[in-house]
Amino acid sequence: MDDLEFTHRRRNPLNGDWVLVSPHRNNRPWLGATEATVVDSLPKHDANCPLCPGNTRANGEQNPQYTHTHVFTNDFGALTEQAASESEAEADPLFTHQHATGECRVICFSPEHNKTLPELSLDELVAVVDTWRSQYCELAKKYKCIHIFENKGTIMGCSQPHPHGQIWAHNHLSTEIASEDNSQAEYFAKHGRALLADYAKRELASKTRVVYANQHWLVVVPFWAAWPFETLLIALDDVQDFSQLDSQQSLALAEALKVLTTKYDNIFNCSFAYSMGWHNAPVAENQQHWRLHAHFYPPLLRSATVKKHMVGYEMLAESQRDLTAETAAKILQAASAEHYKKTITKGS
Repeated sequence: MDDLEFTHRRRNPLNGDWVLVSPHRNNRPWLGATEATVVDSLPKHDANCPLCPGNTRANGEQNPQYTHTHVFTNDFGALTEQAASESEAEADPLFTHQHATGECRVICFSPEHNKTLPELSLDELVAVVDTWRSQYCELAKKYKCIHIFENKGTIMGCSQPHPHGQIWAHNHLSTEIASEDNSQAEYFAKHGRALLADYAKRELASKTRVVYANQHWLVVVPFWAAWPFETLLIALDDVQDFSQLDSQQSLALAEALKVLTTKYDNIFNCSFAYSMGWHNAPVAENQQHWRLHAHFYPPLLRSATVKKHMVGYEMLAESQRDLTAETAAKILQAASAEHYKKTITKGS
């Protein structure tokens, strides 16, 4: 099962979706579009950046001279705390809608304009994890569904180069969370164990797709991966959301983030683009079927300039990939855990 080098489909047990795997297509010549190479020569502070310390944002507010992580309300948030109107949601099955209220926040990972996650020190990464935790705990008092995520790189739609993430919190369950909640609850009802706990145990035993593991966290290219170098970061402890993390688990998470994001950058010696997001259990009393985890969806396929586009069949039928999860895992396993920029500096 660990080396399926023929055309086949794989099922994602978290949401029930399937992905078509076509390993033979990975050798086809590429004459399609390429992305522009991003030059990693950003300054430590950019006077025109609305996220840098001391600078003025679009709404006229001035950032403090922050020295670690910094959180503020998104000036252009997709959600607002108040509904636009008090009218009831329509019951028409063809034109159904419902009110959506919530909060959107921005997290600047560092005061330095040119430091992405893999370039932060371990202490700085712990500060990021602690900020995720404190923000989650605060928002969980008001909202049921809390999304903590990062879009890294212009090809993933990131509009500001200053390294940052976002938090969107609301009371409705987003489509992905609702789907994962149902799948994990069904698995637990049938087996009496958490789906991702069993999955992590199987992957650790196999080691085929494991990229990194420590006492508290596992990084794996999931068997059902759709994106070329997709990874899943899973809590090995019985943890359902960020509020449950202790200091040792937070430190171990910072270590896992450091290794994974460094390996990403080292694949093509570039600032590796991705969308990353944490899936916490919906805020409720009993969520034993859940396990806290994060998804990393990187679009780069063959080089720093060749992107996997989800078009055609992927949009109209189901996800499709050429590179098998096992091959992607081998590439990530072989990638150095020391950032390529440090290697270049040592060699110069």
